[in-house]
Amino acid sequence: MTAAVARAGPLTFIETGAGPRSESGVVAAPPQMWGDVVLARKEVPTSYHLSVVIDDALQGITHVVRGRDLFWATGVHRLLQALLGLSSPIYHHHRLVLDDAGEKLSKSTQATSLRALRAAGAAPVDVRRLVGLAPDL
Repeated sequence: MTAAVARAGPLTFIETGAGPRSESGVVAAPPQMWGDVVLARKEVPTSYHLSVVIDDALQGITHVVRGRDLFWATGVHRLLQALLGLSSPIYHHHRLVLDDAGEKLSKSTQATSLRALRAAGAAPVDVRRLVGLAPDL
């Protein structure tokens, strides 16, 4: 990590949402907080970090929208982009949608999908209410 950071130089990204401490605008991207990142292993050809950086570049992604839980991973993504000579998209990290127990609703937690909610007859207003948004948004 030390050699990679020295080669890339200072890293920043543009944040249009808000980080965990309300970071917004031009934000420092310190990948060092991750230590040495594993990019590939025999049993896993590429890591999440390398995959999203390459996928975003190949697809010409200009704006990335992710949950706030991935805010700090952006430092690793910016480092990989810099080392690979790839452009940096604009980032927007949103608050997480949580269940009644405060756990994030996601595939990784096997939360009920929007598809399942729709199939069960939930209207958009019902979904907004479930995630704590005003009904008229």
